[in-house]
Amino acid sequence: MTKRIQILIIGHNTNGCTEQHSKIAYETGSEVAKAGHVLVTGGLGGVMQAAAHGAQTSGGLTVGIIPQANASEANEYCDIVIPTGMGLTRDFINALSADGVIIIGGGSGTLAEICAAYMHKKPMVAIRNIGGVPAQFIDNYLDHRENIKIIGVDTPKHAVDKILELITA
Repeated sequence: MTKRIQILIIGHNTNGCTEQHSKIAYETGSEVAKAGHVLVTGGLGGVMQAAAHGAQTSGGLTVGIIPQANASEANEYCDIVIPTGMGLTRDFINALSADGVIIIGGGSGTLAEICAAYMHKKPMVAIRNIGGVPAQFIDNYLDHRENIKIIGVDTPKHAVDKILELITA
């Protein structure tokens, strides 16, 4: 049996997640599921919940890696919950569990996940024109090491197509 591709979607938690972010996350999660891949998120609200909802509605498998120790704290769209009890340190587990990362807005928590993925050279794409801390890094590197460029995309479908292209390159 071949390992299924695991795509991490990150972005605003409940605080800061707009209707636009939720809609884009839902559509992106749906595209991950339609492509036959596993959706990984931080398992909480906002972008994470909307992406898992979209993936589940489209018949996909969803994994939520939560910072809490109690699995009941995950959103209702997580098929598999991994309660780490590690707090925000779990951001590294999220990044390392992914074959590639799709970024939909976000604040400092999202930036921590981006940094973890960057240090481990995980392919990343980010949706353009939706704001958030990551917007300043689209089509750029995070630092002088130039580990991996964060590629800008315009639509959920393009995000999934591009991350798959980068993963399989």
